Amino acid sequence: MTVKALKTAVFAATALWAGHTNAAPQSVQTLEYVETPARSQQPEDAALAPTTVLRRDDIERLQARSVTELLERAPGVSIARSGGPANQTSVFLRGTDADHVLVLVDGVRLASATAGLTAFQDIPVEQIERLEIVRGPRSSLYGADALGGVIQIFTRRGGGPTRPHFAVGGGRYDSFHAQAGLQGGGERSRYSVSATHRRANGYDICDNNALTGGCFTAEPDDDGFERQSLSAQAGHEFRNGLTLAAHALYSDGDSEFDGSFTNETDTVQQVYGASVEARPLSRWRLRLEAGQSRDESDNFNNGSFVSRFDTEQDTAGLQNRFSLGESHELMLGADYRNEAITSTTDYNETERDNTGVYAQYLGRLGDHELELAARHDDDEQFGQHSTGSLTWGWRLARGYTITASYGTGFNAPAFNDLYFPGFANPDLDPEESTSSEIGLLHRQGENRWSLRVFETDIDDLIVLDGNFIGQNISQARIRGVEAEAATRRAGWRLGLNGSWLDAENRADDANRGNDLPRRPDYTLQFDADRPFGRHSLGASLRVEGSRYDEVANANKLDARVLIDLRTAWRFKPDWQLQARLSNLLDDEGESARFFNPPGRNLYLTLSYAPDPKP
Repeated sequence: MTVKALKTAVFAATALWAGHTNAAPQSVQTLEYVETPARSQQPEDAALAPTTVLRRDDIERLQARSVTELLERAPGVSIARSGGPANQTSVFLRGTDADHVLVLVDGVRLASATAGLTAFQDIPVEQIERLEIVRGPRSSLYGADALGGVIQIFTRRGGGPTRPHFAVGGGRYDSFHAQAGLQGGGERSRYSVSATHRRANGYDICDNNALTGGCFTAEPDDDGFERQSLSAQAGHEFRNGLTLAAHALYSDGDSEFDGSFTNETDTVQQVYGASVEARPLSRWRLRLEAGQSRDESDNFNNGSFVSRFDTEQDTAGLQNRFSLGESHELMLGADYRNEAITSTTDYNETERDNTGVYAQYLGRLGDHELELAARHDDDEQFGQHSTGSLTWGWRLARGYTITASYGTGFNAPAFNDLYFPGFANPDLDPEESTSSEIGLLHRQGENRWSLRVFETDIDDLIVLDGNFIGQNISQARIRGVEAEAATRRAGWRLGLNGSWLDAENRADDANRGNDLPRRPDYTLQFDADRPFGRHSLGASLRVEGSRYDEVANANKLDARVLIDLRTAWRFKPDWQLQARLSNLLDDEGESARFFNPPGRNLYLTLSYAPDPKP
C-alpha cells in the first residue's frame, strides 16, 4: 500500500462516514469526562486537544493483552518492540521520540530516570480502568517529557456495591494469566484492590543470524517471562466537600532475552500517591498531591549478577482552580520533581530536581473557545525554560468544530545520555520544539469524525550515532495528517483511523533529508464489533508502512499487516468466555531490526464480573 493510496482511502472513508453521521439520528449518551488534556476534569466533548480515551469496557471488548495494544488504537501512535511482550517497548506520538511522551499513572510520573523511557510492558492491563492519550505538546502544563504528548493510565477506582471479579486465560507459547480483585464503596467512599499473575515460556525473540546487530549474540532458545502485580485505590468525600484519596501500583517479575552482556532482568515498577481536595470558597478548588515512582532492575548473564539500576522520582504539586463565571476558569499551580539513581554503574551525577509554576485560562465567548497555558521551569542541570500554548476552537452548527493551536515544548536529556560510561555525551543540550495544528471535527451522538494537520519542529533533537552515543542534531521537522471516525451501523460498533507522517532529519550533515528512525510513514487501524444476543464477534485490522531502523537509513523494515479476530460468549449474566486469534496472517514484519514479533496466537479467557448497577 502506498502513502498516496492510504491517504486517499482514509479521506474517502472519512468523507463517507461524515455523510452517514449527518443523516443519523442523535442518540442519548452518558456524559463522560477526561482529566489529562487540561490537567483538570472536563467533559470529553469539551476537550479541544486531540484526545483518545479507552475505558474498561473497551479493554474487555478488544481483549487487549497489553497496554501497547491499547495505545495502537489511537491515531498518531506507533510502537517499536525490542523483543516479545515482556521486553522493551518504545512508544512514539506523532513522530516525536519515545522519551518525548510523559506517562502518568493516576497523576504520578512513571519513567526510568536512567533511560528516560517507561516500561509499558510491565504495566498490567488487567488493572486499568481508563487510558487517556493526548497528542501534541503539553509542556506548558506538565513540563519536560511532554514535548510529544501525555499518556495517563488510571487504575481501577472502585465504587458502587461490593463485588468481586476475576479472570483466567492462556494461549500459545505456554502463556497464562490469572487476575482477581474486589471493589466497592458507599455513598461517599470507594475502594478497589486487584492482583494479577502472568507468565509465558515465550519464543526466540532475536534473529540468531544477526551477530553484528540487535542482540550481538546467538542464543537459539525460548525467552520467557513471569510477572506479578498489585493495585489498590481508596477515597472518601466528606460532607464539607473535602476529599481524600490514595493509590498504589506494584509490579515485579523477570524476563529473558538474548544478549552478549546480559540475558535476564528482574524488574520492579512502583507508583504511590495521595491527594487532598477542598473548596475553601464556592468558586475556588484547591488540590494538593504527592507521589513517588520507582523503576528498578537487576540484570544477569546466565544466572550471574551483572548490574543494578534503581531510579526514583518524587513529585509534589499544588493546584488552584478559580471559576470566573459560568464560561471562564483560571488555574494556577506549582510542581516539584526530584530524580535520583542508585546503581552499580558509576554515574558522574546521580540526582537532579526541577521546580515549575504554570497557569491556564479556559474561556468561552459565544461559539468561540480559548485555551491559554504558560509554564516556567527551573531545572537544576539545564537552567530555566519557559513554554506556552494557545488553542482556539469555533463551535459551528450541527456538531462541527474548527480548531487551531500552537505550542512549545522542551525535554532534558536522560542520565544515560549524559553520564553512562563509554556511551555518554555530557555536552548534550535540551531539546526544544514548536508545534502547530489545524483541525476539523464533527460530533453527533455516537457518530464522530475528525481531520487534523500538524507540524512539529525540534531543535537539538537527540539521536544515537553509530557508536550508540547521543548527539544533538540541529533540527528535525515532522509533518503529519490524522483522520479518524467512529459510528454504529446495523448493530456494529465501527472505528477507523489513519495517520500519514513525514518525520525528516534536517541536520547539516550526511543524514539530512533522511527519515527519523523507527517511525512508520503511515498507519491504518480499523475495529469492528457486534453483539448477537449472548454472543459477540469482532475483528481488527492494522496496517503499518515501512520504516528505517537507524539515523543513516541504511536498513529499511517492511510494511506490516496485522489482523485479529475475537468472539465472546456470555453464558451467564456475570460469566463470559472469550477467544482471540491474533496475527491471523502470521506476519513476521519487524518494528525494530533483528527482533522477531510474536506469531499467530489463539488465546482463551474465562472471566467473572458482576454488573455494578443494582
